[in-house]
Amino acid sequence: MIHWLFAASTGAAEHGTEHAAAPAVPEVPNLVTFLIEFTKGTHLAHYLHFWENIIFSWAVLLILGAVVYFGLRKKKLIPSGLQNVVEMAFEALDNVVCGVMGHRGRHYSPFIATLFLYIFLMNMSGLVPGLKSSTSNLNVTLGMAITVFCYVQITGLRELGPLGYLHHMAGSPHDTIGWAMSVLMFPLHVMEELIKPISLSLRLFGNILGEDALIGVFVLLGVACTNLMFGSGFELAAALRHEAHVSIPIGLPLQVPFMLLALLTGTIQALVFSLLSTIYIFMMLPHEEHH
Repeated sequence: MIHWLFAASTGAAEHGTEHAAAPAVPEVPNLVTFLIEFTKGTHLAHYLHFWENIIFSWAVLLILGAVVYFGLRKKKLIPSGLQNVVEMAFEALDNVVCGVMGHRGRHYSPFIATLFLYIFLMNMSGLVPGLKSSTSNLNVTLGMAITVFCYVQITGLRELGPLGYLHHMAGSPHDTIGWAMSVLMFPLHVMEELIKPISLSLRLFGNILGEDALIGVFVLLGVACTNLMFGSGFELAAALRHEAHVSIPIGLPLQVPFMLLALLTGTIQALVFSLLSTIYIFMMLPHEEHH
């Protein structure tokens, strides 16, 4: 049962006639994990496993959209309640963006603020029982990084124009030496732009996956310690499937200190992703705006 506790949530549980190998990274089960377990052997289990991270990322997106909608639906001159929370959050993030980019930052702060809140909530969702951090999946983080990449390039083309964009990618040469070096600078800048989304996605993915793995390991250790001291877990009838009793592992909450640490590191990772995105946009603006 302890093996299933982590294997089912990462695809090691049996789906249909296939049985995957044990997962390399421990993971605490979530609501989709249990749905997969109760529907295994069906097409629904396969689709749930395939779309698991998308389900949780969309759930966070819908929650964030609902909070903003209901918070700003009936705006008042003197905010209160949910409107006050929403406005405080966006004002604080707007100040951060404008502190980096100056007065031009007000135009880009809605994108950066949305990006931060979305990543932050996905990072925190993994600490809620039954939910999962979608940012522990490389596909999700890479998708957001590619979105930032496209936004930065579109911003550069809009603000600089096609010729100005190419001039910027060539290192903004203004003299003979600069133009001579542009042959070398252009491919280097192209490589730099292509590497940015890779570094953004890998940094966020690696940190959140590490947090989830650490929490999973200590959940497993707490269950193992309890089993050593008190024997196997409690027995609970699987009434929904009318099958034999299943062992429900109960363990010491050894993961709690690391969950508190994940509150800090998850916030930092969302801030790092957002600040780097802000800097990438800022670097693409016309040079006369930099000072």
